[in-house]
Amino acid sequence: MRLTIEHRLPADHFTRALREDAATALTERPRILPPKWFYDEHGSVLFDRITRLPEYYLTRAELMILRAHADEIAEATGAHTLVELGSGSSRKTRLLLDALTAAGTLKLYAPVDVSDTALDDAAETLCRDYPDLRVSGTVTDFETDLPLPGASPRLIAFLGSTIGNLDTEQRAAFLARVRAGLTGEGDALLLGADLVKEPATMIRAYDDDQGVTAAFNKNVLRMLNRELDADFDPGAFDHKAVWNAEEERMEMRLRARVSHTVHVPALDLATDFTRGEDLRTEISTKFRRDPLTEELTRAGLATTHWWTDPQNRFALLLATPS
Repeated sequence: MRLTIEHRLPADHFTRALREDAATALTERPRILPPKWFYDEHGSVLFDRITRLPEYYLTRAELMILRAHADEIAEATGAHTLVELGSGSSRKTRLLLDALTAAGTLKLYAPVDVSDTALDDAAETLCRDYPDLRVSGTVTDFETDLPLPGASPRLIAFLGSTIGNLDTEQRAAFLARVRAGLTGEGDALLLGADLVKEPATMIRAYDDDQGVTAAFNKNVLRMLNRELDADFDPGAFDHKAVWNAEEERMEMRLRARVSHTVHVPALDLATDFTRGEDLRTEISTKFRRDPLTEELTRAGLATTHWWTDPQNRFALLLATPS
C-alpha cells in the first residue's frame, strides 16, 4: 500500500493530557498552559490565517529559504526518507518533496503529527499529487514518542521554528532524542529557527492589527470551556504579546482584566484570577547562530549548513551526527 497511517496514541490520550496540563496551569504559579492546546479545529483555521498576515514574517521567510535552497538540501542529503515532525498540512514540505523527487532519491515521506485529521488529509492529498511516493504517517506526540521510519539516508525536518516552543531543558531533551534516532548512514536534521531581531517586529508578529492572533490566543479558553465544562469568559482576559529580553523569547499571555473566579467542574476545582494576573499560553524562543549551534553540538549534532532569508530574519540549518 502506498499510504499507511499508524495511530500510536491511546484512546484517552487527549483527555488525560488536557486534564493534567489544565490542572497544573490553574493550580500552580506561574500559570502556564502548553501551546499544543491552541490547535483544535477552529484554532488551526485561525493559525492558518495568522501565517498569511503581513505582520507574520516567519512563514514567508522560511518559504523563501526553502525555495532558494531546496535543491541544495536535496543534493547535500540524498535522502531516501523524509520524516517531518509536526507536519500539519505539509504545505511547506512540498518544496522539499519536489526537490528530492527531482533528484531521484526520495522513496518515502513519513509525516508525524498529533492531529489525526490534519495528518490524514495531508497524506491523502500528497499520495494523489505524488503518484510514485509512498506515505507512512504516524499519529503521536513527538515530544515523548519519536518514530523515525524508513531507509537511510533519512532527513528529519522540524520546520516553522517549533523548536522555539520548547524551553532550554525541553530542547536539550528533544535534540538528544533526535540524535539517538539518527543511526543510519547519511541521516540528518533540517531545523527551522526564528532569529533575534528588533523587538517591535517580533511583537507585531504576535499581536497583529486585525486581532487574529488575539482570537487565536483566546480560543484556548473556549476549548477549555468545551472540553472541561469550564466557565472562562474570554472577554475577561486581554491578549498580550511580550518580549522577554532576558530569555530572548516572545511570550503570549492571557491577562485577567478583573479579579474573578473560574470554575472547572471536570477537574472539580475553582481558581481565582487577580486583576493583571497572566496565564502564559506560549513561548517562542528566538535564536542567535552561535548559541543555537552550540546547543546542537552538546546534543551530538554538527551544523553543516546555515541558510537565512535576505533580511536575516529566519534560519534553516542542516545538522548531522558528530
